[in-house]
Amino acid sequence: MTKKSTEANLLGFKILIDSKGCLVTEMSGVREKDLPKAFSGADLRLMRQIQRLLRPKIQELHKFLEDEISALNHPA
Repeated sequence: MTKKSTEANLLGFKILIDSKGCLVTEMSGVREKDLPKAFSGADLRLMRQIQRLLRPKIQELHKFLEDEISALNHPA
């Protein structure tokens, strides 16, 4: 018997270090087209709005850190 999940990774952001000591950033989350599988009605509208507001900000942070980390991982 499977248990229905009560959580969804709406948006996620990680800063990781790999086995070689290199820093890596990672973005994750539910694709907007898949939100109706987990949410409906007012909750769905709220989750879409949260993603629309936060995704560009997280992408900007991700890009900034990716550039900085790349410089740290590959010094000139």
